[in-house]
Amino acid sequence: MNRRELLQRASVLVSGSILGVDSLLAKNISWDDMEAELSAKGIGLFSKKQVQLLNEVADTIIPTTDTPGAKAAKTGQFIAVIVSDCYEPADQKRFLDGLATLESDCKAKTGKDFMKCSAQERQSFLSELDTAQKAYHKSKKKEDPAHYFRTIKDLTLWGYFTSEIGATQALRFVEYPGKYTTIDYKKGDRNFGGY
Repeated sequence: MNRRELLQRASVLVSGSILGVDSLLAKNISWDDMEAELSAKGIGLFSKKQVQLLNEVADTIIPTTDTPGAKAAKTGQFIAVIVSDCYEPADQKRFLDGLATLESDCKAKTGKDFMKCSAQERQSFLSELDTAQKAYHKSKKKEDPAHYFRTIKDLTLWGYFTSEIGATQALRFVEYPGKYTTIDYKKGDRNFGGY
């Protein structure tokens, strides 16, 4: 990833965090409320099965290592809320169509649904999909929509690193309200995160 791509993605994450948090706060939605809604019927436009698929895709992108992965942070539920509540209808349709394409392409390549693939098969499939989306973005016109997998990746990063798990366990969380403080950084330290 080059510096320009990193800055573009960081600006999307920061602006998305501001917009997404306001949307969730305006509705007084908690993660527990989303979990209860998921167990009953799904979230927003997404069925229970689609949210589970999003969790597995997100967990393949950010797996559990020495810190919990994206599924533990309930990133699939986060994505479902953001797409259902914040996206325009055309973008919602494009996202849902992309999710269906991911499933059908996985089945064509591996002979099974994404949920039934091994961790290695999932990783291999998503790596190829990531390569395809990068090639698409190199040749796309400015007015063309983003590749659906880039959208899934961006939402996964946003959802994970703004979750409590991502902000406090994957990143270093240092809370300093109301004052400016410098904190030493040593090479190899985790990056800083906050709400």
